[in-house]
Amino acid sequence: MAETDTKDRETQIPTNLRLLLILEEVARRGVAVKPSDLIDALGLAKPTIHRLLQTAEAEGFLQRDLDGRSYGPGRRLRLLSVNTMSAEHLRTARLAILRGVADEVGETCNLAIPDREGMIYLDRVETKWPLRIQLPIGTQVPFHCTASGKMYLSTLRPKTLNGFLSAGKLKEQTARSLTEPTALLSEIKITAERGFSTDDEEFMAGMVAIAVPVQDAQGRLVATLSVHAPTQRHDVGSLKSFLDTLRRGAEKLSLLLGE
Repeated sequence: MAETDTKDRETQIPTNLRLLLILEEVARRGVAVKPSDLIDALGLAKPTIHRLLQTAEAEGFLQRDLDGRSYGPGRRLRLLSVNTMSAEHLRTARLAILRGVADEVGETCNLAIPDREGMIYLDRVETKWPLRIQLPIGTQVPFHCTASGKMYLSTLRPKTLNGFLSAGKLKEQTARSLTEPTALLSEIKITAERGFSTDDEEFMAGMVAIAVPVQDAQGRLVATLSVHAPTQRHDVGSLKSFLDTLRRGAEKLSLLLGE
């Protein structure tokens, strides 16, 4: 973009709107964004982009990626997104969908969203059975040994996924946890191909789970819909019989995101 064109475009964007447009563009892309990408997309001058990025980083709305040059959502932007999704009218409709899934399956139904360190339970509807597994709203669980986490990992770009797998030793939550990168990568590839993930007592002994993605209009994972149950009532095989129910619920949740 020519320098004159950039200056002309910048004068057309109100000063108090520029940082919001940067945050919107970072969130829209769903991957770490370089300053040059923002210059091209928004038409703002290089000094303006860098100044606004520094402000957003200092205030916790954006944070540097591992390469030190790109920016992704920071803690405050992620919290903003969670609070937005938890708005009363949205949550009422969302809980109605989760309740329908939980009633049909007869087990606890969860909606989880990815954070930087793991999956966070945004909403849940408990089973009516007295024997249940308590994982309250706000609980953060690991990526590598949960159905929701493995579903999320299966949507990552190869470079990002390899970075996660090579970052350090994965914690063994149970004897069934996949902690070797090769074994976990194989499981993640299978998950990507079939479109659902499982947890066969990998996170908690005596608990099994199955998860499907909730996608936005661009087909990107924004959350996971899952059910978990004690092994006294289900194994992974029997939970798979509810995949159609979960997928219908995930589709309704996806449509809700677009409203």
